[in-house]
Amino acid sequence: MISGSTQLICLFGSPVEHSKSPAIHNTAFEALHLNYSYLAFDISKEQIAQATEAMRVLPIVGCNLTMPLKTAVIPYLDHLSVASTLCSSVNTITNKNGVLYGDTTDGIGYIHSLRAEGFHTKGAVMTCLGAGGAATSICTQAALENFDSIYIFKRKNATYENTLSFAKNLQKETNCKIMVYDMADTSALESCIKKSTLLVNATNVGMGDDTTSLVDKSMLHPDLFVSDIIYHPSMTTLLSDAKAMGCSYKNGSDMLLYQAAASFHLWTQQEMPIDLIREKVFSTTI
Repeated sequence: MISGSTQLICLFGSPVEHSKSPAIHNTAFEALHLNYSYLAFDISKEQIAQATEAMRVLPIVGCNLTMPLKTAVIPYLDHLSVASTLCSSVNTITNKNGVLYGDTTDGIGYIHSLRAEGFHTKGAVMTCLGAGGAATSICTQAALENFDSIYIFKRKNATYENTLSFAKNLQKETNCKIMVYDMADTSALESCIKKSTLLVNATNVGMGDDTTSLVDKSMLHPDLFVSDIIYHPSMTTLLSDAKAMGCSYKNGSDMLLYQAAASFHLWTQQEMPIDLIREKVFSTTI
């Protein structure tokens, strides 16, 4: 029951109506008898300054951030975690008496989802498609988790130089070998995938009704673990191709679950009931 002492936690982003986050967190609050409520708000880049200020005023205990706000929010926060500083991405804000702390749990959630499937992270070689907030968080955590090499593929647009700077700094701080390539360079993509043990699609290509894939089916090989951070649909074209080529594969549902659990702990200092959430919220498996 919502009462006068119920505390609010939010999701900021655009669009947000498809998000499972409210179901995840409200189910966890109810199971643990915590007096919190989680709501999603459609917030644009132009509104994020006002939204973060509202967190201090109301006050809102914390929030998650999704596209397109993970980097845009940073100037309005008071403190950043080491991982958020390295990847310039925030997906979780914790409000401590009006002081806003930014962190990223995307990478943590992603690595946990891999380990749950038996994937060995130490010495792994990853090809990452995309360089947005989720991608840089994943790459940062992978480097911190002793991956050997990371190949990042990104469109050669206005932010390409920023990705080069990110890769150079992350390599310096972690000693993981990190290289950046133009997404249009299909020969480089094929070569990097051939050398990789892990391929992750960290873009929105394949989401919803989009049936396209950034990778030609012929580039996949049976020793490759193929991962897509998209969870709607549960089986993207990339994952269908992976299945057909005999690859191990995984969608983004467990990444979402484990990153939510990490955020939940930051706000409540309690452990999310993972098995219960998986049963009640994630009914579709692949």
